[in-house]
Amino acid sequence: MTKRPFTVQAAAALQAAEGAAAVGFGVFTGVETATGAAVDPASAIGVTVLALAGGLGMLGCARGLLRADQWSRAPTVLTQLFALPIAWSLWQSGQPAIAVPLGVVAVLALIAALSPPSTAWLVEDHDEDDEDAPEAPGPAEPAADPPTAEPRSLGRRLKDRLNEQPTRNGGN
Repeated sequence: MTKRPFTVQAAAALQAAEGAAAVGFGVFTGVETATGAAVDPASAIGVTVLALAGGLGMLGCARGLLRADQWSRAPTVLTQLFALPIAWSLWQSGQPAIAVPLGVVAVLALIAALSPPSTAWLVEDHDEDDEDAPEAPGPAEPAADPPTAEPRSLGRRLKDRLNEQPTRNGGN
């Protein structure tokens, strides 16, 4: 397996930090609700559930980034895009102690997740690199094109994958 770029590690760490903060906030809100300190218990329960679910989702995305799961980048980027207006709103409401760190983390995570090394590593097919995985028995496949000196573009890889898919009507 190729070495994971620092930018992917940074994006995963930042995403995990946000996820841990959201889970912590959810636990805090849940305890506050359970002890009767919440002003509106129904809203507090909803906030607790959303914070816990969102935080666990962010932690899952961070894990996905580290495992080179291609699906994990889009929700990571969306999380950061949602965090920016929240940081701005917190800034305008006079809470810079929360707004500034949230905004900085969101910008840094966006830069790390969308950087060229992260993109190249996340679109790379890491399944073929894993030497420890047993090869699944199956029908013999025709010989593939010889490897080229340059990596294929994402568009070319998607087109090749689509061509490999069976057609609905059996190829007719």
